[in-house]
This record gives sequence, structure tokens and C-alpha cells, in this order.
Amino acid sequence: MKFLLFGTGEYYNRYKIWFEKKDISALIDNSEEKQGCRIDGILVISPEDIFEYAFDAVIILSFYVRDMKRQLLKLGVPDGKIYHFFDLNRLLCSTQVKRELRCYGIERQKKKKKILLLSQDLTFGGPALALYHAAQTLIKRGYYAVFASMIDGPLRAALISKGIPVIIDENLMVRTMEESEWVKEYELLICNTMNFHVFLSQRDRKVPVAWWLHDALFFYDGVRGEVMDRLVTDNMRIWSVGHIPERAVKSFRDDFHVESLLYGVEDIMKKSDRIQTDKVCFTVIGYIEYRKGQDILFEAVRNLKPEIRREAKFLFVGQNTSLMAREIMEDSENIPEIIITGPVDREKIDSILRHTDWLVCPSREDPMPTVAAEAMLYGIPCLISDAAGTADYIKNGIDGIVFPCGDITCLTEMMEKCIRGEFNQKQMGRNARRIFEKYFSMEAFEKRFMDLVEDIDF
Repeated sequence: MKFLLFGTGEYYNRYKIWFEKKDISALIDNSEEKQGCRIDGILVISPEDIFEYAFDAVIILSFYVRDMKRQLLKLGVPDGKIYHFFDLNRLLCSTQVKRELRCYGIERQKKKKKILLLSQDLTFGGPALALYHAAQTLIKRGYYAVFASMIDGPLRAALISKGIPVIIDENLMVRTMEESEWVKEYELLICNTMNFHVFLSQRDRKVPVAWWLHDALFFYDGVRGEVMDRLVTDNMRIWSVGHIPERAVKSFRDDFHVESLLYGVEDIMKKSDRIQTDKVCFTVIGYIEYRKGQDILFEAVRNLKPEIRREAKFLFVGQNTSLMAREIMEDSENIPEIIITGPVDREKIDSILRHTDWLVCPSREDPMPTVAAEAMLYGIPCLISDAAGTADYIKNGIDGIVFPCGDITCLTEMMEKCIRGEFNQKQMGRNARRIFEKYFSMEAFEKRFMDLVEDIDF
């Protein structure tokens, strides 16, 4: 088969291993900066040039599958030739060579119960960190916990330093549980995120499984209903980080019984951590994109009266290479109060939070943003959209401020009140800290997590 791969970012780098260069006619990207260049020796073309190249299938290597598929259909690509990386199991597996496992710190265990925790990656992103804390909890309780991932990453070193064995199995990206013989030696599998729906679609029902969902409906755009229909819930528990992931999975399978399991965040605050600044500091942290809604915050800042805006500063922290980020950078050139930092490391985020007065979460869709829990850890109240799962735990005006999703006028008004000091920010911050302790602390997580694990018969 001849392939066109649509997308040259993170998911191209993850999934390119499953394609032979000779089978790739070209790469497709909407970025004019990339078009005409070569990546891995393969030409990058514009979508408009797609029919100049031979292809049997176009593979979308992105979670923006809805927009990209609509674009391809509009150009005349037949629906039957458009695939997502979730489809690679049925498209490629019968012809691909199995990739070798890489194992770190694996021991033979006979006395302890063996639990396998399966992650989509080894980044320091929220879902992988949540599973990391789950592994630590299991080890503290005397289980033999092994952490496996579809791809390698920087979290591996942290896991090994804590004595947690690690397995890297790239086959998990495209194969089912039935095709992954090695997992059957474990007595319980905990699969993290909806990325494992293909893996779970054909499984050994004798092995109990817990499926921990963190994902909003956006991430299901590449999921085929017939694959979800194959999921059998015998000997399976489904956990969700709040109501947004639950609602997303139930849009496919309303028969699923879903139990709540929030993540935990390590408490690293010291009394001396908070630093007062001369201006009221609003901070938004996250990849700058439509889903995260930084454009909503930008418009609200722009709507502030200049004399009010001068009393504050607005930090936009996170990956700034997207089209939205470039537009915000261009449009904010004459607004000195807006500071766009670009991506920063963990240490820098902690420093920024110590200087922050209000954490802004303007998301259009966000299951349970980790950064909101981290802000409350520091006693920072959140100005948060009602489309973010964390809003369910905030009493408006008491331990944070909740505004209607996309309501620029309301957000502008709330920020003006914050700048004028019309809210008791310190008391609200203390109340926010109590939310952290009750719902997002490691103590709260460990108790709930172990209650769920110990209720499974394995």
C-alpha cells in the first residue's frame, strides 16, 4: 500500500515507526513553513496537492481529526481512504514485524500480587503522572507494580529511581490485549486513558482490568463506534476523572458503569512559597490552542480599560508554536501587560505559581486540569470556565470564581473586580487550599484508589 501521512508533529513522531519510507508517498501539513521541506527525507506537501501523489490511504496523525477529515473530504478524498492512527491495528498489524520489548528493573515475583499499569506515554503530562502516583501507592501497599508504556520518555528515569520496573512496548500503539501475550502474566491491568480502547477491544476476560479515563470528547474524534461496541465489560472496571470523561465515553456506550477516581497531586508547598508582587498577576498555563481557550482570555484582557489593565500582568505560559499562539503574540505587541513565556520546565512553573495571584482556566473543554489543582495547592484561587471539570468543586465567589464558557464580557468583569480588590483574594485562596486537601491531595487519592483496587477480585 502507498500512504500519505497527514500531520508532522508529535503523533507523526510516535507512529512513523509503523511505516516503511518506501511506502510513504508524501507527508501532508497545513503549515506553509513546512511545505516544500523534507522530514526524515520525505517531502512535505500542501493538502491541496494531495492528488499529485499516489495513495491507497491517508493516515491522520493528530487528534484534530474532525477538522482534518473534513478538509480531506472537501478536497475530494474518498471517505473509505481516510484513516486515523487508532485504525492502524486493522490496517497494518497483519503485515508488520513485531517490535521488541525493552525492560528495566523487572524481577521474578511469586509471593506478591502482580499489577501492570499501562500508560500512553512517559511524559510528565497529567495522565501519566497520575498513573505514576498510582504505581507508588501500590508499591507502598505491598503489591508488585510494573509500569508499561507505548513510548519511552523522561518519566522513565523518575519511575526507576523509585524502584518501579518499566516496560516499553511500542506494539501497544497498534495491538490488542489478545495479541500482547506478555501482559497475561499479570493479575490485574490498569489501563490509562482512552488510547487503550483498541487494546481492550479484544482481551482475555479472565484477567481483570481497570480502565482509568481522563479524556474529553475531543479525543474521541478518531474513535470508530464499532470498536467501542466490541468492548466487553465482564471483569472490567471503568474509572473516570470527573464527569467530563464519563460523559465522553458514555456518548459511545451509555451502558457503561463508571466510578469516580480523581488524580492526586503531591503537596510541595511551604509557608514561605507565596511571593507578593506589585501588580495583580493572572496566569494561564497550557498548550496555546482552541480547546484551552487562551484566545478568550486574550480578548477579555484587551477589553479591560487601560488604566485598570496597567495595574495587572497576564502570563501566558505554554507551548507557543500554534496558529493561535502566533496570532496572540502579534495582536498583543501593543499590550505590554501580556507576557508570553513559551514552554517552561517544571521548576519554572513552580516559580511562576509562587508569584501568581489568580490562576485563569478559560478552557472550552477540559476534564480536570492539573494546573488548577496545583494552583489551589499553593492557595491560589482559580478564575475558571464552567467547561472545566474542576469547576464542579468550586463554590463561586467563596473558593474561586466560575464564569460561563466563552463569556468574554463576564471574564473581563471578574478580572476587573480582582484587580480592584473587590474579592477577598487571601481568604478565597485559603478556601481553595481546602479544596485541594479534600479532593486532590495524595492522601485523598490514595484512599479512594486503594478502595477501588481492593474491591476488585484478583
